[in-house]
Amino acid sequence: MLRTISRKALVILALVALVVLPTMAQEDLIVVEAGDDVVIGLAAVLSGEGLAPIGEDIVRGAELALVVRPTVTVGEVEFNVVFDVQDDLCSAEGGQAVGNYFAAQPAVIGVVGPTCSSACNAASTIFDQAGMASISASCTSPVLAQDFETFSRTVPSDAAQGADAAIFIFDYLGLSRIATIHDGSAYGEGLVNVLTEAFTALGGEVVAADAVTVGDTDFRSTLDGIAAGAPELIFFGGFPAEAARLAEQRADAGLGEVIFMGADGIKTTEFISLAGEVAEGVYISSPAAASTDAAAEFLAAYVEEFGIEPTGPYNTNTADAVNMFLDAIEAVGVINDDGNLEISRAALLEYLLAYGSEEPVDGITGVLSCNGDGECLAPLISFAIVEGGEFVTLEDVNVMDMEEETEEETEE
Repeated sequence: MLRTISRKALVILALVALVVLPTMAQEDLIVVEAGDDVVIGLAAVLSGEGLAPIGEDIVRGAELALVVRPTVTVGEVEFNVVFDVQDDLCSAEGGQAVGNYFAAQPAVIGVVGPTCSSACNAASTIFDQAGMASISASCTSPVLAQDFETFSRTVPSDAAQGADAAIFIFDYLGLSRIATIHDGSAYGEGLVNVLTEAFTALGGEVVAADAVTVGDTDFRSTLDGIAAGAPELIFFGGFPAEAARLAEQRADAGLGEVIFMGADGIKTTEFISLAGEVAEGVYISSPAAASTDAAAEFLAAYVEEFGIEPTGPYNTNTADAVNMFLDAIEAVGVINDDGNLEISRAALLEYLLAYGSEEPVDGITGVLSCNGDGECLAPLISFAIVEGGEFVTLEDVNVMDMEEETEEETEE
């Protein structure tokens, strides 16, 4: 079940919360009266060209988790679980708004999300002040786990993805001259920075680097500048709308034969739809798709429940985040003398940060074992190419083997 609030009301509440939050910390004890719902916040991007399908997929992943497990049981007392869903806009402003909104809701146990690293960064500052746990299924900026005490994620950070993408380009594709473009977001810029450092360390050269503005539609001048460096590949850190236009317009700058590559931010059906024929041959890096029996069953249930294939890559990561919260509530919740559920925010956070650390948990996406700093999923990265209007995983790519070969060559 979902609880929603209008965009106008969200803005008003966010402004009010912004004023009062510096002097207000959340009470440690959350009390859910017998018969009431347990409420989990869900922050996802639900608007914006090329972005909404990602957030909608996240919401569907969360909903499906509750289809399978709609309640929590503490002390033999069962409580229904619902989501309070808010649009994080995939931006710092949206992250601040949902952060302030949720921090002002004493009944919200914690938050699944936000979607994008810029939103996570802004929201996590507020969640830290409020002592409110959050688990993102999609925020990949490496600094998030380092900078915030209440942040966890069920997706590998870009510290792994950027480095592996560099190895893939240099060793698998055999290219040594690349150009990079990012969209100015914490996600896009952070990923490109990691890739650049790793690629140059391998001996490659970044012959051009630039950034675009989200929402712009004409990138020909940017691509003209990129063309002067004669790159063999263009790597873009960003999201579907800008990626599709860059891929399409590169031909106008004489770069039609230059390989285009992106990351998990564009691994959506929306990118293929927007890019059309020019999506063919585009390479994608992303956290490895789950290959467990649980993941296969989840995908089948997803299609049956919603009547469509996933529109984004994070539905299983989201379900794992939801299940982490449900496990934590059952582990630290107690029933008081009045028959009400009491949950300590501090105890909940402590449980989540150590989730699976002593005995790893088999999640839907993979083995979950949090390291105490918010990293809960092993950094396994896969690669795909668009063929026939679909993402086709490159099964023969083993970055670990390529990395070992590179290290051996360096030692020699």
